[in-house]
This record gives sequence, C-alpha cells and structure tokens, in this order.
Amino acid sequence: METSVVTKKKGLIEKGTGFRAGIKSFTKDVSAKSATAGVIAAIFGCTGPALVTINAAKTVGFTTEQTVSWLFGIYVFGGLISLIMGAYYKKPIVGAFSIPGAAMLATSLAGFSFQEAAAAFMIAGLIDLLLGVTGVMGKVMKWLPLPIVMGMIAGAMIRFGTGIVTSTKDAPIIGGAALIGYFIIPKIIKKFPPILGALILGIVTTIITGDLKFASEGLTYIAPQIVTPSFNISTILSVSVPLAALVVGAENAQAIGVLYAQDYEPPVNSMTIISGIGGMLSGLVGAHNANIAGPMTAICSSEDAGVKEKRYTAAIVNGFCFIAFGLFSSITMAFVQALPSALINILAGLAMISVLISSFKDAFASSKCKMGAFAALVIAMSGISILKIGSAFWALLVGVIISLIVEKKDFDQAK
Repeated sequence: METSVVTKKKGLIEKGTGFRAGIKSFTKDVSAKSATAGVIAAIFGCTGPALVTINAAKTVGFTTEQTVSWLFGIYVFGGLISLIMGAYYKKPIVGAFSIPGAAMLATSLAGFSFQEAAAAFMIAGLIDLLLGVTGVMGKVMKWLPLPIVMGMIAGAMIRFGTGIVTSTKDAPIIGGAALIGYFIIPKIIKKFPPILGALILGIVTTIITGDLKFASEGLTYIAPQIVTPSFNISTILSVSVPLAALVVGAENAQAIGVLYAQDYEPPVNSMTIISGIGGMLSGLVGAHNANIAGPMTAICSSEDAGVKEKRYTAAIVNGFCFIAFGLFSSITMAFVQALPSALINILAGLAMISVLISSFKDAFASSKCKMGAFAALVIAMSGISILKIGSAFWALLVGVIISLIVEKKDFDQAK
C-alpha cells in the first residue's frame, strides 16, 4: 500500500503525511475525475440536505437571520474539515453535517430557543470530542447498537418521505416535474445527480407557473451571528445526546466503513476528535454538528473519483465548494424562500430517500436488536415529548432497555 494512504498511529492522533505534502501535491494530483466527484458531492450536500436544514429551522420557528447563521456554520466548518483532513492525511475524508441530525432537530428542538439550541449543539460536540480523546467510541457503540440508532433515525425522518406524497398531492404539477427530474433524468443522462434533476425541473416548473416569488429585500447579505448559549438539562437530553450518537454511530461509522471498503486505513480517533471540535465551533453560530460525512465521503472515495492515491483532492474540492456555499448562505436562503413550500418539502423528502432506506436496512437487515430497533423506530415516529425531552432521546433509551431485556445476546453482539 502506498504511504499516501497509510495512517500510522502516534499517540492519540494518527499520523498523516502532513499539511505541506498535501497542499504541495494538490495541484499536481487533482484531475477532472476527482474534481467532478468533489463537485457532485457538493451538489448533493448543498441541495437536498440544505433544504432539510432550512425546513427544520422553519418548523421550530427560527428567524431568517438565525437560519442563515445555522447554514453558515455547517457548511463553512464542514468545508474546513474536508480541507484539513484531506490535506493532512491525503485521504478522501469529507466534512459536512449530519443530515439525519437536521431532520431529527425539526421535532426535538420544538419549544426551545435558538440560544438553547446552540448550547445543545456545543454539548453534542463536546461529547464527541471526549469520545475521541478517550478512545471509547467502540464502547459507546456497544451501548448504542447501530440497529437501535438507525431505527431512531428512520422514525425521525419518515415524515420527510410521506411529505413527498402529501406535497405532490397539494401541488401536482410542480411535484410531478420534480419527481420526473429525480427518477427519469439520471436514466437519460448517466451519473446526473437525481436531486439536481429534481431541483432543476422543479424550479423551471415553478417559474412557468408563476409560483417563484422573490421578496424585494431577499438578496441582501446577512452575516452569521455569534450566539450566547443557554444551557439546560432538557436540551442536553433531547438534543445533545441523540445528536452526538448520530455523529459517531451513523456518520463517522459510515465514513469509516466506506474508507475501509475502498482499502484505506481511516484515522478513527482523529475523525472523531475533529467531529467533536467541528460541533463545538459550529455551535458558536447556532449550527448543529459539522462532522465527518458518510455520503459525501462515499462519493469522493469511489472509483469514479480517479486514482486511489489522488482521491483526496476530491475532498478538498468539495471543501472549497462547501465554504463558498456557506459564506453566501443568506443568498441561498433568499432563493429557497422564494420557492413554494410544496417544492421544498418534496426536494427535502427526495434528498432523504437514500438515507431513509439505509436507516431501515441498518436497523432491521442484520436480525440483531430487532425489538429494540422497532421500539426506537415507533417512538421516534410518534414525536412525543415527555418532560420537554424529545422523542429521539426516548427512542434510544427505550430501545436499549428493551434490547437488554428481551434480546440481551443480540445487544451484546451488536457493534
């Protein structure tokens, strides 16, 4: 194996090739294939996932300024993670944010202020940082088996899937066009991102029908804001703990598995640590965790990204795209706000399809912890709130308890 893809352990943080080597070789190593993979990953991350986040902010009643700050945090700090990890390790390790986490927050943040949300995001980052620093990620995964975590994710996100149906019923012309763009265009144009096809046809149809309406002041630049956090136990339990579990149990675990599958040796400790740092920094501007991203890492580490030893350049290209998107998040917000809510809901749902399918698969395909995963699924679907603590926390708690009682052997074996 080439030294550019070998990670050597040296204390807590795995040793890479170094920033100088990564920066120096970038212009030589970047290719049309790797750059295209990086851009495609960015298109994926900057369309549907952004809409999921915007929809979550709208659902819980955050202002335009607060939503812009949220978008700034996840994209700018997520992009920085890609630049840091890609350059230092010369591996296609991509930073973004937890899409399922954004979906979960649409319900778990209900009733909490932006300041309380920021505090919860910082605590989630701190939890992940401690998991990386202490090296106990494996132990955490033992106590939070992946099927139960993914059952909770599926339950929290299922409403986005059903939203495709209800919103298409409400706006059949726009919805039909978006669905054609998602399912048909990629069949005609190979490797064309489905969500981009849905976005293009949906917007074109919206313009034709006269439903695209910009506010006169909509294209004004809005700067991100530094948030004074307001800590309380309710947000920590209902937001911080489930979000931290999603980062290490879903995003990091998925990215690590993808890298192993592509014959890389991932720097597990460093990936967890930087996800924790990203979460704490993004929380300062009211954004949920910026962390290692599973889907984008998969795109940038695939064979379509070119020669294996040079795929790290795809991560760096993706990072620059994310940072640019985040810096102009107020313009993005203005554009999205001009779109009809039905199109936003449909695009958000379409963007969640693959994640939702994967969640159900990871929750039930292994036959491990099925009862715990089912309990987590239905509790998260219910959207209940007890003691101002959201359904995601109760889904994890009850799912673990049920597995410990009725399927102890599966619980112990699930990792």
